[in-house]
Amino acid sequence: MTRALAALAGALALLSLLVGRAGFGVVDTAILWELRAPRTVLALAVGAGLGLSGAVLQGLLRNRLADPGLLGVTGGASLGAVLVYYYGLAATLPVTLPLGGLAGAGLAAAAILALASRTGTGAALLLAGLAVASLTGAAVAVALSFAPNPFALAEITVWLLGSLEDRGWREVLLALPAVLAGAALLLGLGRRLDALSLGEAGAASLGVDVPGTVRRAALGAALAVGATAAVAGGVGFVGLIAPNLVRGPVGERPGALLLPAMFAGAAIVAAADIAVRLVPLQQEMRLGVVTALIGAPLLLRLVVTRSERP
Repeated sequence: MTRALAALAGALALLSLLVGRAGFGVVDTAILWELRAPRTVLALAVGAGLGLSGAVLQGLLRNRLADPGLLGVTGGASLGAVLVYYYGLAATLPVTLPLGGLAGAGLAAAAILALASRTGTGAALLLAGLAVASLTGAAVAVALSFAPNPFALAEITVWLLGSLEDRGWREVLLALPAVLAGAALLLGLGRRLDALSLGEAGAASLGVDVPGTVRRAALGAALAVGATAAVAGGVGFVGLIAPNLVRGPVGERPGALLLPAMFAGAAIVAAADIAVRLVPLQQEMRLGVVTALIGAPLLLRLVVTRSERP
């Protein structure tokens, strides 16, 4: 299953290099290298980070409906980017946009870790994430309400919908190291997550450091999710849907889901990014809109399936 998903993600990456707004093919090597290649790398990194983070959080919280957005790191990244737009820094110095997103994600992650470390449980992590998400969401709403001009409001709104349009190697260099560091932390949690499926008390009786596992999962997810949100904006549903798509063939063991969910997330975002370029519209459809259109029916199917079970 893992090899098949990795091959699918690789095939979609190759297809992404051949797809542009004008159709299929490579008209210029400069376009291939400067536009399509970094966009493809970011699509794979964004999807992999979200899919892996979702699988870890679902295993940690023992809830198939857990989503990386619950951590509040995405909201922190959004707030950082919105403030950059609000004060006009993005227009004068474009690199401040992803940097602002990374700074916001870092502050949100620090707040979540500080709040959750007092008890070191999955429930504390969830509550801390919801608190930070609510606070950053309210701050973003205030910034939108007092946008300095209609152009800034439009730019903020478009960014919040998520996109990989016009992203280059600068964004890759900013986001990829954080995603790789987060993935390295998360991939090492497989056995601990398997033990946590017995409950926190059961895992502790097996010698698992539950507070340390919670902190490591929070830090890894914060790095991966925060970096992706900083460069791509709001790309929802991937972290929720990717683990559930592979759960049937792979099984319910949380540790076994990590790699398949990572590659499934990469394939989902790569496919969605190809789709936004093929839709014949005057402006490119937002990536977050496409992932929501894909994820919402799958989520509804998951809810219906679970409700039908005795």
